Amino acid sequence: MNKIAFGAIAGAVSCTFALEAAATEWNVSVWGKRRAFTEHVEKLAELVSEKTNGEFTMNISYGGLSKNRENLDGISIGAFEMAQFCAGYHRDKNRVITVLELPFLGVENLEQEVAVSSAVYAHPAATEEMAQWNAQLLMTSPMPQYNLVGTGEPRDALTDFEGMRVRATGGLGQAFEAVGGVPTSVTATEAYQAMESGVVDTVAFAQHAHLSFGTINQADWWTANLNPGTVNCPVVVNIDAYESLSDAHKAALDSSVPEALDHYLANYAELLKRWDAVLEEKGVAKVEIDEAVIAEFRAKAADPIRDKWIADMEGQGLPGQELYDLVVKTLADAKGGS
Repeated sequence: MNKIAFGAIAGAVSCTFALEAAATEWNVSVWGKRRAFTEHVEKLAELVSEKTNGEFTMNISYGGLSKNRENLDGISIGAFEMAQFCAGYHRDKNRVITVLELPFLGVENLEQEVAVSSAVYAHPAATEEMAQWNAQLLMTSPMPQYNLVGTGEPRDALTDFEGMRVRATGGLGQAFEAVGGVPTSVTATEAYQAMESGVVDTVAFAQHAHLSFGTINQADWWTANLNPGTVNCPVVVNIDAYESLSDAHKAALDSSVPEALDHYLANYAELLKRWDAVLEEKGVAKVEIDEAVIAEFRAKAADPIRDKWIADMEGQGLPGQELYDLVVKTLADAKGGS
């Protein structure tokens, strides 16, 4: 073999090794099945792969890597590089972001939800708390205000909530408890069975989850306008994994977040357009709660729960009032600009 040919082969082998060395493969832990709630994760993986010519790829696992309540623990020990979780699954581990789950904050749409979540995620208190779990907040999973599905006669008066067993986590659970409800925090994947077996009377979810987890298939009615609040479910990355990325891969990931969220919002908007047709198709009555009932609910739940949350956070050395004020200001700015 002549020297020129040998040099060409050696160069090709060297180039192959360089490409292999530059390749990055991340495992991503989510749960359930692909749905509106995970579309930004799917889009993020697609964008990152495109921007790096396939050198940075993500393997998205729906329940194969961890249980949903254990995703943050998995991130902390480096069992996988990226994961999605909901604050209400372990409120003691992510106290700061639970400000976003306070009832009746007044968030009106998903764009506003993105704005307030992004502001809280960027706060030093949130960064520091997540760092305790070797986690870095990457993006939110914005969801509409939750509403109930149930069987039998609609629960459209506050007295109907007395003794009502409701699947509701975080601040939503506290809100229903404030008016006599009995909240349970079964996971989303357990909600259908809990409803079917009578463990709960009602389930509070966003629209996509009522579809994905089948609760809408058991429902006789759905509250169209109760809107007591929502849950906050971040996507986080393992800090060590993020810091080990090359500058190019890091830039590809960071720059893809806004695009992934835009895709999520557009996709969810299409789902909301179809929602009334879904209710009609499944024979689910759309229940409009009287505004006076909602006002009474808000009076009993919003202020007391907010004040207790602030006091609890301040008592633990966290800036509870500052975080709540940040949400209020960011929301006002978002509404002013919309």
